[in-house]
Amino acid sequence: MRPTPKATEQHAHASADFAGKLAQTRALLSTSITDYAPLKQASSLGAEDGVITHLINALQLDIPVFVLETGALHNETLALLERTQAHSRAAIEVYRPDHSAVIRFVRERGQDAIYRSIGDRKACCDLRKLEPLQRALQGQRAWITGLRREQSTHRGAVEMVDTSELGTHGRIKLNPLADWTWGDVWHYIATEGVDYNPLHDEFFPSIGCAPCTRAISLGEDFRAGRWWWEDEAAKECGLHATHTSVKTTEKAPA
Repeated sequence: MRPTPKATEQHAHASADFAGKLAQTRALLSTSITDYAPLKQASSLGAEDGVITHLINALQLDIPVFVLETGALHNETLALLERTQAHSRAAIEVYRPDHSAVIRFVRERGQDAIYRSIGDRKACCDLRKLEPLQRALQGQRAWITGLRREQSTHRGAVEMVDTSELGTHGRIKLNPLADWTWGDVWHYIATEGVDYNPLHDEFFPSIGCAPCTRAISLGEDFRAGRWWWEDEAAKECGLHATHTSVKTTEKAPA
C-alpha cells in the first residue's frame, strides 16, 4: 500500500504569478522595519507563519516573532516550537495564559466547556489567546500575520496592509501572504526546505489548540477542522475578528 504523500508533495503547486507575489511579500517585510516599526510577527507555527518566519530570517530582518503557547497545543506543535527557537535568527518570544485564570476556568466550567456553548468556547479563547496577545502586542505599532484571502469567506477581504484596527487597537496589521494560494505556500516550503508541523501531512491545513482542531476530509472547507461543532459564522477565536468589517484600500509598498 502506497503511503499517503506528504503535504509538500500534495500541495506544492505555485501559481503562474508566484514570483511577483514573492517579490511583493519580500518588499513589504523589508520596508516594514522603517515604515511600521515597532512590530512583531504573530506565529501559530502553521504553514503560512513558517514561511513568513523563514523570510524574516532569510532577509535578516530584526523582527521578533511571538507564539501564543495556550497550554492546549498539540505535541507536534510544541516540538516545532522548540525547533524554531533552536534555529531561528529572529527572536522567538513565547506568551502563555495566566495560569490561575486557566485553573479557575476549568474549576468553574470544566475542561469540556468549549463544546457546550459558543460563549464558553470564546471565553476559553479569551483567556488562552486574547489576553496573552494583548501582552505580546503592547507598545507595538503593527503586527504581521499569515492571513490569506483563500483561507475562508470571512478572510476574503484581507489586504496586505490592513488599517482597520487603528481605531480600536491603534495598530496596523500586515498580511504579507494575503494573495498567496495554498499551493504557493507549499511551493515555497518545498523549495526552501522550511520546517513544518507534521500534522499538515495528516490533513490538518489549519492547526490550533488540540481540543479545537481535527483533520479534514476531501472536499471540506479549508477551516472545517476548526471548531467543527459550531456554526460557520462563529468560527473565529477573536484574534482576527475586526478585519472582515473594513476593507482598506492602502497597498503594500512596491
